[in-house]
Amino acid sequence: MPPSTKLTAALLGGVLLAVLTGCGTSAEKGNAEAAAPSGRAKPALPGMPPVLDAKDVYAADRPGKLSPVVKDFPSRVYVPNTNSDTVSVIDPATYKVIQTIKVGRQPQHVVPSWDLKTLWVNNDIGDSLTAIDPATGKVSRTVPVSDPYNLYFTPDGKYAVVMASMDRQLVFRDAHTMKTAKTVPVSCAGVNHADFSMDGRYFIVSCEFSGELLKVDTARMKVVGRQKLPFKGAMPQDVKLSPDGGTFYIADMMANGVWVLDGKKFTTPKLLPTGKGAHGLYVSRDSKEMYISNRGEGSISVFDFAQRKLAKKWRLPNGGSPDMGGVSADGKVLWLSGRYNSEVYAIDTTSGKQLARIPVGRGPHGLAVYPQPGRYSLGHTGVFR
Repeated sequence: MPPSTKLTAALLGGVLLAVLTGCGTSAEKGNAEAAAPSGRAKPALPGMPPVLDAKDVYAADRPGKLSPVVKDFPSRVYVPNTNSDTVSVIDPATYKVIQTIKVGRQPQHVVPSWDLKTLWVNNDIGDSLTAIDPATGKVSRTVPVSDPYNLYFTPDGKYAVVMASMDRQLVFRDAHTMKTAKTVPVSCAGVNHADFSMDGRYFIVSCEFSGELLKVDTARMKVVGRQKLPFKGAMPQDVKLSPDGGTFYIADMMANGVWVLDGKKFTTPKLLPTGKGAHGLYVSRDSKEMYISNRGEGSISVFDFAQRKLAKKWRLPNGGSPDMGGVSADGKVLWLSGRYNSEVYAIDTTSGKQLARIPVGRGPHGLAVYPQPGRYSLGHTGVFR
């Protein structure tokens, strides 16, 4: 998130919160609840499409495996420019911007809806969501929503979950009308990213400004765990589940690495150093690797899931600020926004070679590559299962 009045408010709010409530005690209580024995394993969240492969939550995301819903959509890269209040639309075949869409103030992410039919632009300061029809590239409607920094969808498709960062809330809304179903106040500062367990029963949320993690019960819409990360000044960002469903990875731009968390036990995670300003996490189409954008050093680390270690690192020519993005439908290209360079990077996923560096608006952030394989979307810039 770029410097802004909202950032200042969040930092001040985080300090005040620590004084008034004492993060340590709350974290201990949250951990105790989250780690308590639960007996037999619970079945999957009712209404969630069955997992295709118990050993790979991303089994539906294989190259070119497009849903009938999206198979005729034109292939595009949608780039929200936070400081230009626009979305740049790139044709990946030509690496050219072919359209610029005016949206609300400070668009942060472009988020595919659960049913894959709509792209939601999160206008954070503009307090609205702009709906883009991916079949035509045209705006269909704008919905008033308070503080939509980021947006996720419950695996059963019932609710959208608005990450209302400055409002200090997780807001569950009807996935189609965006009418509020339940507002969940949170005591941490800067809720921003999340991912769901394989069974959909809970999700892990990162709190950027207070350096904390939350565990949320999906069905009950309730925070059941909270912990402070063991690093002074931690700023957790993107969250991603491992293919086997056993581990959550959380990028941390101040710890310069990725936290490795047992989501079920919700015990203290361990840090895997990756590079300065670790920010975005993206799984390869074969579920073997994870691409980690290191925004502070202009590089991408590649994590091997089987070996549970970093396999290689790619550096952008002449540097850059790789942030959020996604993988192309065929798995051959990693697309990332250049947050502080007004550009977008296209990177070959086999060699790590930069294929293109495309000028866009100011402050490009959570870009979405669309369409992508998968049966449904869990939100963010495209988490498909």
